[in-house]
Amino acid sequence: MYENLALLALFILVYSSIAGAVERAWISGPIVFTGFGLLIGPVGFDLLSWKTDQEVIRSLAEVTLALILFTDAAGADIGVLKRTSGIPTRLLLIGLPLTILLGFGLGVLVFGGASLFAVALVAIMLAPTDAALGKPVITNESVPDEIRQALNVESGLNDGICVPILFVCIALALGKVSEAAPWGFAVKLVIEEIGIGLAVGLLLTFITVQLLKVAWKRNWLTPTWIQVPVVALALACFTLAQYLGGSGFIAAFSAGLLFGILEHGMRNKFLRAAEGTGDTMALITWVIFGAAVVGSVIDKLSWDVLFYSVLSLTVIRILPVYIALTGSGISTEGKLFVGWFGPRGLASIVFAVIVLSSGLPNSELITMVVACTIILSIIAHGLTATPWARAYGERSQKSKCPGPAQ
Repeated sequence: MYENLALLALFILVYSSIAGAVERAWISGPIVFTGFGLLIGPVGFDLLSWKTDQEVIRSLAEVTLALILFTDAAGADIGVLKRTSGIPTRLLLIGLPLTILLGFGLGVLVFGGASLFAVALVAIMLAPTDAALGKPVITNESVPDEIRQALNVESGLNDGICVPILFVCIALALGKVSEAAPWGFAVKLVIEEIGIGLAVGLLLTFITVQLLKVAWKRNWLTPTWIQVPVVALALACFTLAQYLGGSGFIAAFSAGLLFGILEHGMRNKFLRAAEGTGDTMALITWVIFGAAVVGSVIDKLSWDVLFYSVLSLTVIRILPVYIALTGSGISTEGKLFVGWFGPRGLASIVFAVIVLSSGLPNSELITMVVACTIILSIIAHGLTATPWARAYGERSQKSKCPGPAQ
């Protein structure tokens, strides 16, 4: 055990020292993390000897995702979000369903021998985007505010929306729901997931903010302990919502939004440590993903899996987004930019572990498709995030600048 902790600790120490240089370079953090995991895993030097099970990966990925969703939402510019709320609404209500439907349709053509439920699950699992992998774009101030906020809200809510759809599909595949009445079960599950998630996130956050205001006025918050409340609140919202049968991801994101509104003046002081904690947990998750998941499927990849993974990151994502944003006033490059930067990551890992633990047939195919898509996403989006964001931002600024006086 100690050798594993030593490896991770030394890697975190080195990376944290050079993180600023990496973020400005063409290579992204997740590429480095996953590559390191692959290097020290069974495929590489076989130095990471943990017998990592599915439950460990799932718990780590869930908690990491919840914390990142909270901090990203809390740091959102509410003023810009109010002015551009129509864009994320289009992405979630039009783009997301079209993405699932197109992913299912093309999946049936590519995986002709697989069951329809397996193909549907793949389409659902690869529909959500990743807030952590999209961070280089979301935090790049050269990108127009409306685009950054839209991508942030979309990645914060689409995984929570997909959770009840995923569970409905799993229940149908396992024969737990009567095929004559799947819609009643689906509606009930969606209402519970979203309703409980929102209620838990908003109520806990409101109570916490009032407590923090009293503590601040009475000087009860010390420089050390002021770093703790946000991390604890994000985890409390997630775990309580999950325990009550709701979506912990929607609870975490909605809690972050409300926290950012109610604590606008002080949010940076509270968020600083939480963002660092989330980044560190994401680093560990990607290292384990590279060692335990990528290493186990890399020698089993097939051409049809690779082909569908490429489609998932391109046509299946970009076409629905382009349709959803038609008439929104966003330029053609802006539509393509939003469509391309829909990286797959932590949410898809969580969904894959859920499906694997359910005992469904074709689970190996599902895992391979999800893992392959995430690997390609880490590389493709990591390499293109900084250069395209910078170039797109510059072109957007030039298009807003008035021409020389005549």
